[in-house]
Amino acid sequence: MRIAAANFVKSCMGEKDLPKNDLPEIAFAGRSNVGKSSLINCLVLRKDLVRTSRTPGKTQSINFFIINNAFYFVDLPGYGYARVPKEMRDKWRPMIEGYLSERGELKGIIFILDIRHAPTEDDRTMKEWLEYYNIPIIYIATKADKIKRGDIAGHIEMIRKGLGLAKDSAILPFSAHNSSGRDVLWKAINALLKEA
Repeated sequence: MRIAAANFVKSCMGEKDLPKNDLPEIAFAGRSNVGKSSLINCLVLRKDLVRTSRTPGKTQSINFFIINNAFYFVDLPGYGYARVPKEMRDKWRPMIEGYLSERGELKGIIFILDIRHAPTEDDRTMKEWLEYYNIPIIYIATKADKIKRGDIAGHIEMIRKGLGLAKDSAILPFSAHNSSGRDVLWKAINALLKEA
C-alpha cells in the first residue's frame, strides 16, 4: 500500500475518548517490548510516527493514528511487564477488554509476538479474549532478524504450539530492522479492510 499520509490523532483512556466516526480500525496488540511501535513505524515508512522506548510498558493509553485519511491504526498498551505499577495494570485490563468487546469499527488485530520466545500466559489470555469476541487475528512474529533464517520455521512452530493454534494457522515472520514481511503483512491488512 502507498502511504500518502500517516498522522497521530489522539490518546484515549476510555470509551468516552475514542474517535466518533465510522472509519475502520486495525489494532496492534502484544506484550511490552515485543516491537509493536517499530512494526507500525515500518509499515508506514516512518521512524517517528509511534515513539519507541527502551522502557517496556511506556504505552499507557489507546493511541490512534489515521492512515491515508481512510482508516486507523490503533496502538494498544503493551501487557505483561511486571515493573508497571499494579494499579496501572489493573486499569489497562478493563480499558483494553472494553475496546475489544464494544468497538464496532475494529476490523482486526495484529497480534504481535517475539519470534525468539515461547508465548506467555498473558499471550494466551489475549488470544482467548480475541477468539471470544470473534475478532479476526493476524499473527506476527517480530524480530526475525535476531535468529538464523534456518531457525525461523522451528520458532514459528514453537509459537503455534504455545498458543494452541492449528497446524495450518499462519504466523508471519517480520523484521522492522530490514522490513522483511512488510509486504505480506500489508496484503493481510488490506484483506481485512476490504472485508470491512
